[in-house]
Amino acid sequence: MKIRMARSELLTALQRVQGVVEKRTTMPILSNLLIEAQEGGIQVFATDLEIGLKGAYEGEILEQGAVSLSARKLYEIAKELPEGPVSLSVQENNWVLIEAGQGQFKIMGLSKEEYPTVPTLEEATTISVKRDLLMELIKKTIFAVGDNDARYILNGVLLHLDWAKEKKALRCVGTDGHRLAVIQRELGPQGSSNGENRDLIVPKKAVLELRRLLEEDNEDLTLGFGKNQLLIQKKKITLFTRLMEGTYPNYEQVVPKQNDKKVSVARQDLEGALRRVAVLSREKTNAIKLSLEPGRLTLISSSPDLGEAKETMAVSYKGEGLQTGFNARYLLDVLGAFESDQAVLEFKDALSPCLIREGKDPGYLCVVMPMRV
Repeated sequence: MKIRMARSELLTALQRVQGVVEKRTTMPILSNLLIEAQEGGIQVFATDLEIGLKGAYEGEILEQGAVSLSARKLYEIAKELPEGPVSLSVQENNWVLIEAGQGQFKIMGLSKEEYPTVPTLEEATTISVKRDLLMELIKKTIFAVGDNDARYILNGVLLHLDWAKEKKALRCVGTDGHRLAVIQRELGPQGSSNGENRDLIVPKKAVLELRRLLEEDNEDLTLGFGKNQLLIQKKKITLFTRLMEGTYPNYEQVVPKQNDKKVSVARQDLEGALRRVAVLSREKTNAIKLSLEPGRLTLISSSPDLGEAKETMAVSYKGEGLQTGFNARYLLDVLGAFESDQAVLEFKDALSPCLIREGKDPGYLCVVMPMRV
């Protein structure tokens, strides 16, 4: 194989796969990527066996072939190269010569046969999704998803495809057992209405990679759902991920139905007060006390080693008084996902979860579990 690419094009390809390749693995080949130069063009593929990213890139193919290289080392080299053409040519025993400007680098590669194969998706249900809609679904749920949680299934995002109705919708759910975020949006016309509803649990790592792709431009995407795999197609880029196996918690049981104490508050004011009061909360728990009275909400934190903080703010509330406690970080994560100027907090009693809505949006809700303070 021998190819010539613009340094900017090579760098783009390498940047995209850095989050996919495994940095600490018992299989060294998974820290590599695969470069293929065929009649269809130059393709770069990386996988950790759970998710994979394949992209097609512009360049000149001088000799067809393929080689597997260290993704990190090739990226480090490309970052330091001057602007201009970069050539990669496979030498004897899969050594690869990299030439750019007056510089030469020679790094060890592996044959294509040693690298995992690119997955394929058969008999898939496909839907078209607007880029902004998918970005919103991710932003408003990803903060609640578990991170290396011992309960494996909580490390994934639940995608529920409501396909049976004429108005097709996509629901996205994230939870780590301490907080919950649920958002549903209509997809518009998507062909036949006779399809089946689907529940898909997507690994958090795959969702984060998808978010990076969405941030690159405003192009819409196609999602393909297989039996145990999800494929996301965008321009010349394809993201593959295995779906997580297991049963997602019955999150609908967690959503409180009788929270009659409703508080309307300016989102930015509450966010600012929480940040200030949380400075003197206990570092491990970020615990703060909320004291609710008609027309007023008081936030209190205290730590034996640091001191205490208190701030009062005006709210729209006319009910009975209430004192409860929460992890300030959880509340801030929810408010950080909001775009509306108003937040509505709904309480029942001191030991019941808090339901938080964004303004008057009926399709989005968050739940945060209380804690003793």
